[in-house]
Amino acid sequence: MRQLSELGAVVRKWRELERRVSELAELADLSLREGDRSLGEEIRSEIEKLTSHLDELELELLFTGEYERGNAILAVHAGAGGTESQDWAEMLLRMYLRWAERRGYRAQVLEVSYGEEAGVKSAVLEVKGDCAYGYLKSEHGVHRLVRLSPFDADHARHTSFALVEVLPEAKEGVDVAIDPDDLKIETFRASGPGGQNVQKTSTAVRITHLPTGIVVTCQNERSQLQNKETALRILRARLLELELAKREEERARLKGERVAAAWGNQIRSYVLHPYKMVKDHRTGYETADAAAVLDGDLDGLVRAYLRSTLTEVK
Repeated sequence: MRQLSELGAVVRKWRELERRVSELAELADLSLREGDRSLGEEIRSEIEKLTSHLDELELELLFTGEYERGNAILAVHAGAGGTESQDWAEMLLRMYLRWAERRGYRAQVLEVSYGEEAGVKSAVLEVKGDCAYGYLKSEHGVHRLVRLSPFDADHARHTSFALVEVLPEAKEGVDVAIDPDDLKIETFRASGPGGQNVQKTSTAVRITHLPTGIVVTCQNERSQLQNKETALRILRARLLELELAKREEERARLKGERVAAAWGNQIRSYVLHPYKMVKDHRTGYETADAAAVLDGDLDGLVRAYLRSTLTEVK
């Protein structure tokens, strides 16, 4: 019922904006006919803003899945390639943090495993906001980077891979039930950046879900209790993902096939040398402004993917 109410609110807002755009278009035409070009251009500018909002609302009407209008948990994993891929994974983490900031979403890094020299081996990010999962599900898959290596003395061109997973947020005690007897909980000393308390006491937590073999670790927080709570949130999201994947008719839409972070499986390529281009291989959408994309401007790529899924459904 709640989901239908939310969709109804979006439809009403969409219709109101559509009416407003129609009225403004008539005013703009009238202003131009009467010779008041400055007013006409001002109204046209307002129409462009409203039209952009209309496009976004139209996409949100596609989010009819059970979890698409809710929060998301996003995980980034460096692929083969050592420091190069770990640096690329950190670049992707920054990209999603900037994207969330642009949209006014709240984003929090729940867990990070740092690389020995640079970058991150893996990171888990929680993104809170309306339709966060609906938008971010387009990012699930292997991301490929081509650039001149900053870690190579010869400054040679390198190709790096990273895997991005996007999970719907599970509500405690509602979406997933976890039997405490199914958990193996271990504590250990945190590694990587942190204060003295984090480094000298066993604040880090590793939880193993025995029936599925899923292992989740968290060491970012200062207390063992906080790390345990965060690890359980990530575990619930992974168990929910597993449950959703069992529903064959929803599997491709909610998560997609699990693939290795390696050559040939990428959903998107980011080329920084010898030219600049970001291309999504699923939709064919591409842009030469790679710097903007890496700075969080993902809207064009995300919208192209969502529109392609609408075409498939039709």
